[in-house]
Amino acid sequence: MSTFVPAHPETVFTYGAPGLKFGVGARFELGHDLAQSGARRVLVVTDPGVAATGAPAELAESLAAAGVEAVVFDRSRVEPTDGSLIEAIDFGRAEGPFDAIVAIGGGSSIDTAKAVNLLTTNEGELMDYVNAPVGLGRAPAQALLPLIAIPTTTGTGSESTTICVLDVVSQHVKTGISHARLRPTMAIVDPQLTLTQPASVTAASGLDILCHALESYTARPYTSYEHKQPGERVPYCGANPIADMWSEKALSLMATSFRSAVQHGDDLEARTQMAMAATFAGLGFGNAGVHIPHANAYPIAGRVRDFRPDGYGPDGGPADHAMVPHGMAVSLSAPAAFRFTFDASPDRHVRAAELLAPTAQRPDDVSEFLPTVLAQVMRDVGIPSGLAEVGFGDGDITDLAEGAMKQQRLLATAPREVTEDDVATILRQSIELW
Repeated sequence: MSTFVPAHPETVFTYGAPGLKFGVGARFELGHDLAQSGARRVLVVTDPGVAATGAPAELAESLAAAGVEAVVFDRSRVEPTDGSLIEAIDFGRAEGPFDAIVAIGGGSSIDTAKAVNLLTTNEGELMDYVNAPVGLGRAPAQALLPLIAIPTTTGTGSESTTICVLDVVSQHVKTGISHARLRPTMAIVDPQLTLTQPASVTAASGLDILCHALESYTARPYTSYEHKQPGERVPYCGANPIADMWSEKALSLMATSFRSAVQHGDDLEARTQMAMAATFAGLGFGNAGVHIPHANAYPIAGRVRDFRPDGYGPDGGPADHAMVPHGMAVSLSAPAAFRFTFDASPDRHVRAAELLAPTAQRPDDVSEFLPTVLAQVMRDVGIPSGLAEVGFGDGDITDLAEGAMKQQRLLATAPREVTEDDVATILRQSIELW
């Protein structure tokens, strides 16, 4: 097993987070907060499904009562593409200027708002800022507007992170834009907004929470990197004591709330614990980083053919376009990925399994503990049984592995060096999980 032994080990880790307001009814304080900041005209970014719940209109009314004008863009695409982001950016440029941007919705709406914020305050086009080698990897030169993120799903952590994720359709690849300035200024987490989440959306986004926590907890430690100068440091700095704390708490909260939130959507206590877990996991991985399961998820989602999951259509039925939801795509290769990374940090993998399943019996082969526990959670909440169930087979492995290897920003955080053959093996083991 290849390990990372730097000649001059890093001695510094960084930590960043948005301001946070958490609790039932917290969304109704946004008007006060914006008025206090001097904002008088804001862009509200959401998607058709969330708009249909009435929450964005309700929010706009509360802003108007506080003297803040809200212009609503409600066409964010679930699992954004470069085309859908450009549509939102063009709207923001045409309707601006704005004093702030508010995102209300899942990670897709929040990521769309991040792209709008970036491209309405900085020159250039979208692909200028997309991570290399897919895009040019340009950094924003100008400060962005205040961005307030109000998640309506529990999982993506986008309200805490510096990442905007998108599909680049022409290249059949999912990638992102990554820069510290993309991090929202404030996250307003109101668990009441998640009560309308369909069970399938709760399941997929919940697996995203688990993988955020598990990947950041098992990421290569920050001390395994070469020492960097201040201008060279990136948001994903590796496992560190502060991120570890958030990840551990997220796992313990999910152990007691996840299944109940999926099976009993009106359980506000379970929804509140899950919303807190999503927030904690976002605060962890938004600094430590994620690795192999997320790298694999990008081509899995980007190369989908016909799979249309339930719960993602505007009426709560099947999605209106082929898609593998992000959290589902991340989870499908996660059991095999954690089997691969076990030798890098056995104690952490065992500890993570114990946090997620406190009463589970430790198997004789402890390298199977976390993969087994995670696969059982996936079965319990109704996640597909492997890549085959979402339309992939042996003939797709080479293409998927090639796509995953383009995600070097993520693979650099893995606790072991990862070759294309390693990724192919992980994906092949993920065709049928049970």
